[in-house]
Order: sequence, then C-alpha cells, then structure tokens
Amino acid sequence: MLRLWGRTSSINVRKVIWTAQELDLAVQRTDAGGQFGLVREAEYLGHNPNGLVPLIEDEDGYRLWESNVIVRYLCARYAHGGLYPDDIKARFVAEQWMDWQQTTFNPAGRDAFIQLLRTPAEQRDDARIVQSVNATVPLLAMLEAHLAKNAYMTGEQFSMADIPIGCEIHRWFALPLQRPSMPHTERWFQSLVERTGARGVLDMQVS
Repeated sequence: MLRLWGRTSSINVRKVIWTAQELDLAVQRTDAGGQFGLVREAEYLGHNPNGLVPLIEDEDGYRLWESNVIVRYLCARYAHGGLYPDDIKARFVAEQWMDWQQTTFNPAGRDAFIQLLRTPAEQRDDARIVQSVNATVPLLAMLEAHLAKNAYMTGEQFSMADIPIGCEIHRWFALPLQRPSMPHTERWFQSLVERTGARGVLDMQVS
C-alpha cells in the first residue's frame, strides 16, 4: 500500500495518482494542502520540510516529496520497461522533458491558471494573464513541433515523461482562452485521456 498526502486539485498530486494507476498500485490518500491544511503541522514538516504536497510513503516506510521525483521513483521501482525506459538515452530524454515541465512550462502558465480559475473576476490582474500567456505560447509551439515527429514524449512509447506534461496540458486546455491550432498536441493528449490509468485525472474538472 502506497500512502499519499495531497488534494486532487493539485496538479502535482494528480501526477502521482496517475502514475500509481498506470502501475496498478493500491493508494491510501489523505487530503492535505489548501483548504485541508495539515502541511504546516510539525509531523508533516518532519517528513516534508517544504510543507507542500505531494508526499508519499512506500510500503517499507520510504518517504519522498517533489512530484516529478516521485513519478520517477515509482516508475523505476515498479515499472518493467516502458514507463521507465530501459535504454539510457530514452530515459534521459524523458528526464529532460520532465524537468522542462517543472522548471519552464509550469512557471510560464501558472499566473494565467491562478488568475483565470482561482481568482474572482473582479480581482484579476489582466497584465499578469497576458504576460503568462505570452510566455506559454512559444512553449506550446515547441511541444507541438516535438509531437509532430513523435507519438509520445520519448518517441513511439508512452513513458513517465508523458504524465507531468499531460497534466500540464490538461490544466492549460481548461483555461478560458483562445488557442492556436495544435493538432499534434491534441492528438497526443486525446491518446492520454483514453488511457485507463488516466481515469479520474485527465477527465476531472480543473479548479
């Protein structure tokens, strides 16, 4: 049994849920963060000094925080090829895109998400939305160009890299914005939505 702390409204928690489902892992989840609190309590901070979600505890008491690291760990421990590529070059292509999602793509789109979905209309900062959209559009073009040549992020096979970027695109597509045509990204994303492991993640309402 894998223990997971985190609320499903968190993109980073959804990454872990999706990964666990792909691997057929039983998960005991405790709501934490946001309106659920818990993350500033001493016991939680003793396990995750960042005071954020997600946090996992594996069956042997092994604990980890940082969502993409958790995805990598679960795939490395429980996947047999595929999700965690055996080929070292393919594996580091997956690592590359996972880092890109967390350090480049997510920060670019964060303000648009926060302003449009989590901020009352009368309190929104339009300048921040515009800046966030302008930062994200070139990254979407980069992703579209990559997926024009690849079925998935690392080539022809679904891998751990598709999970965080799929969660990010799920969130971006939920924003009430006009977007340029992205047929290759849309084709790829639809293939993710149809995965059994993505149920309850990519079909949930983003908020």
